[in-house]
Amino acid sequence: MNVLVYSGPGSTNESVKHCIESLRVLLSPHYAVVSVGELSILNDPWIHKTAMLVIPGGADLPYCSVLNGEGTRKISQFVKKGGKFLGFCAGAYFASGRVEFEVGNPLLEVTGNRELQFFPGISRGCTFKGFDYETHAGARAARLNVSGLQDKIYNYYNGGGVFLNASSYPGVEVIATYDEDIEIDDVEKAAVIYKKVGKGDVLLSGTHPEYSPDILKATDEKFSSVVEKLKENDVGRKFFLRNCLAKLGLKVNEDLEAKIPQITPLFVSSHLDKTLVIKLVQELKENVDFINGSILEDENDTFVFHGEDEDDHHYFVSQDTQIIEDVNAVPKHIKIFNNGGLPDYKTTPYFNMSTYFDQLQCLSKGNTGQIGSILGYGEVVSSTSTLLDHNPKWLAHLPHGFTLTASVQVAGRGRGGNVWVNPRGVLASSVLFKVPAKTGGTSNIVTLQYLTSLALIEAILGYGSTESGKGIGYEDLPVKLKWPNDIYILKPEFFNTVEDGKVISSTVEGDDEKFAKVSGSIVNSQFLNGTFHLVWGGGVNVSNNAPTTSLNSVLEKLNLIRKSKGLPELPPYQHEKLLAKILYTMDQFYSVFKNTGLKPFLPLYYKRWFHSDQQVMLDAKGDGRSKSCIIRGITEDYGLLIAEDVNTKEILHLQPDGNSFDIFKGLVYKKR
Repeated sequence: MNVLVYSGPGSTNESVKHCIESLRVLLSPHYAVVSVGELSILNDPWIHKTAMLVIPGGADLPYCSVLNGEGTRKISQFVKKGGKFLGFCAGAYFASGRVEFEVGNPLLEVTGNRELQFFPGISRGCTFKGFDYETHAGARAARLNVSGLQDKIYNYYNGGGVFLNASSYPGVEVIATYDEDIEIDDVEKAAVIYKKVGKGDVLLSGTHPEYSPDILKATDEKFSSVVEKLKENDVGRKFFLRNCLAKLGLKVNEDLEAKIPQITPLFVSSHLDKTLVIKLVQELKENVDFINGSILEDENDTFVFHGEDEDDHHYFVSQDTQIIEDVNAVPKHIKIFNNGGLPDYKTTPYFNMSTYFDQLQCLSKGNTGQIGSILGYGEVVSSTSTLLDHNPKWLAHLPHGFTLTASVQVAGRGRGGNVWVNPRGVLASSVLFKVPAKTGGTSNIVTLQYLTSLALIEAILGYGSTESGKGIGYEDLPVKLKWPNDIYILKPEFFNTVEDGKVISSTVEGDDEKFAKVSGSIVNSQFLNGTFHLVWGGGVNVSNNAPTTSLNSVLEKLNLIRKSKGLPELPPYQHEKLLAKILYTMDQFYSVFKNTGLKPFLPLYYKRWFHSDQQVMLDAKGDGRSKSCIIRGITEDYGLLIAEDVNTKEILHLQPDGNSFDIFKGLVYKKR
């Protein structure tokens, strides 16, 4: 499930950053914490895939401007049906019954009723003098008295309010009060409150328990003292925020000292044919301007290259453990194994590159293809896709099939610009496909996403076998393709016989609680030097059971089924061997696809997907008037979803990038 942090008009970059960093530390790996804009809140089917919505600090009026009406209706519906809502500072004002902010101050005054009214009373501010939208002039380390705690808690404060007469309202529970003199006339001085709303939970805070002093910049002497006070009391802040999240009913990480992982070096090798890496280095040296012979400053990242025999200890030791504000600004050190060597497994304990190349050679029987023949691995990276498609200087000279993989991504990317941290246990990789404009038709470029997802699911089902079409038992794993390119798996609690994984409801809505997403992917394109550079980025949850499930957790159920039949147990999926199988399968498929397009793969695609003859409700015009349709397939040229109107028999073609297809609620939403 997702935790969504609103990042649209009204929010500040600083507030969003602190929200995401702190929530990822306390909620990982149980939830995916991602940022979303106002268009996603208004138009996308986020409600049924989200555990909590967070409205951060900033300015309340812009929130009202873009979210009042449809946005607040959806948010209210989400909470009343069981969702969690967390509002910090401006987010708390926005969720109150009425705002009274700096009344009498012509430059700052904001007053008026609000639509959500999760707290039915008045939120009045500022609690302390000195607030300024552009600076930390009014910031302070606010001392709080927390119910049930003897020690005082200190939170960053800048402009938040007091919930007037909070405990007089039915169902409102005061979590914390200001433990010092304030500007607002209120005996109770409620700073943080909780309320049950319908089946859901709401927590509103006038302070910022999500603000980490580690990433606050001391701009002057006064603010330096605020930051130091917060640092001295940071353990209490973390403890308080964790308890707030637990109060909302979320599953929290008990390790208060957990940190967002830091960027580590990349290791690049073409172990099975060392000439490939030699050609790559030569291509880069001849066509790209390097600083001091080893530094490449690209558009998004700066790369520092190291040779196989270079003494690079200074660059490859562990970095400072403090949180990095901008992972793209960190130099990316790359060690090139130009003599065919590999890093010692002690250097890369979470991924054995030797195992990967041995498996690739076994699958290809010594005739290794282009995809995956050069592999770059980093234990912790920003994003494998970002490292490729946001850096055109080196992207233009990388060979077709160049692959990056990582154990952890701290800025993974998905559709709609979503960014998240993927934990260990998720196999995250990106592959470069180079398609010359004169030979690559537009349809092949568009439908590559279907081919790669098909190759991925075939690799999952064909794992362990070195012969195409011959399975050894993994083919019984209940995985299915969701149009256009996600992979879902039957949750373990519903998987009791092999047949359970083959039963798909005639309506999309019928699979609500049974399937969980286990893989997602995205393809980005750039046109450089007369060639399309398509970067496929995909992640597979191999062994991390939170926040949903993984291949190996479902495989455990399959092994119980096999045991009952007297069949041997299947070994768990290994990242290295699965990646080799995925890339080998992609190479085999692409060698056909580049000449024929998607058409010969459609029968297999239909065999693997959810949707043959499934019923959906289509709101194609976005006017709220739905029509009942039957899914008939996809077009072979551009992969458009083919749906037939049950009543009129009209055939409708739907674009994957123009419609968000929520299989769980039986609706095809048209994105605006």
